[in-house]
Amino acid sequence: MYAIVDIAGQQFKVEAGKKIFVHRLAAEVGASVDFEKVLLTDNDGVVKVGAPYVEGAVVKATVLDHLKGDKVIVFKKKRRKGYQKKNGHRQYLTQIQIETIA
Repeated sequence: MYAIVDIAGQQFKVEAGKKIFVHRLAAEVGASVDFEKVLLTDNDGVVKVGAPYVEGAVVKATVLDHLKGDKVIVFKKKRRKGYQKKNGHRQYLTQIQIETIA
């Protein structure tokens, strides 16, 4: 069984027991979070598609860790003008483990 869930503005395909990285959530480490914006569920070939969300579907997850992602380098250059700009950032992420899809 899997589901397509909207978490913090992004869509993720989740299955029970899987670990995923999402944008930083405002929850403590070890806390349980519920996601009610379920767009689609598939239970062994029985597919339910929401309009926009599936009624009564909830994905329960546990927050494992808050961390920062890999560094992303942003490099800008205009040729023959002497313009170069190097910048970078690290995205704040939260690792969650999917417990159940109900």
